[in-house]
Amino acid sequence: MGMATTPAAAESRLSYLLEKFLSTVWNFCSRMTLSTQDAETATYETFERAAGSDKAPKDDEELELWLLKIASYVVEKSLPPNPEVDFDLLDETLRSEATRTHEVSSLSQPEREFLLWELKQGCMTAVINCLSPGERVAFVMSSVMGKSDEHASKALGIKVSAFKVRLSRARKKIGDYLAPRCEHIDPRNPCHCPSRIGIALQKGFIAPPQTAIVQLRAPQRPFDQEIKSRDATQIFRTLPEPAVPAGLLSRLKQSVSSGTWDKKPAAPARK
Repeated sequence: MGMATTPAAAESRLSYLLEKFLSTVWNFCSRMTLSTQDAETATYETFERAAGSDKAPKDDEELELWLLKIASYVVEKSLPPNPEVDFDLLDETLRSEATRTHEVSSLSQPEREFLLWELKQGCMTAVINCLSPGERVAFVMSSVMGKSDEHASKALGIKVSAFKVRLSRARKKIGDYLAPRCEHIDPRNPCHCPSRIGIALQKGFIAPPQTAIVQLRAPQRPFDQEIKSRDATQIFRTLPEPAVPAGLLSRLKQSVSSGTWDKKPAAPARK
């Protein structure tokens, strides 16, 4: 990819970046924000900045880290210094009532499977969002996206030692919260996804499928075959990537081809 910043070059560069890395950036922004709208805004700005920059690396591995660096800058600058969700609020939302089952009695098996995946995705993402922004981004980079300490620290523009401190704190907080509660950590724990679907629906934590035909997100496997591990990080690594919203790719491409985006530099390196 050439480094010129003509409109044609920017459009060509963006098309390549979107085809290769949209799902990665979307996954990162979704985990970090706990909001489809906020994730879409952050994803949009990430590629906007990338399209207007003349500093894009040529190597795909470096490109991915570069985009994640921009995405982390975009997301973190919009987050409050303290999390808006905490572990107590999450407990109150999902675990303050006795289990409810009548809301799901009429669901088909595909619908039930879909909601189980949605609940696990939403609950685990909400757990991440109980962390401070610095701890959250470290956990997402490592335990969700599987980046090495070296690659993650490079993407965040911090020293490896600083990244390890953030990650250690994040893992401890998440492990301490999930260990006595979640069935995926220990089947003997009190919180089981099937018995919480009704509560999650009633509280608006998840929404029912919008179509009669339900397509499960990859990997497509029965929910009851999900991994259980006392290491919470292993649970997060099995989560399917959130699906990129329909139409987002075409809207991103249209924004550049129509010239509606201002040219912006990539995020500055953070010390």
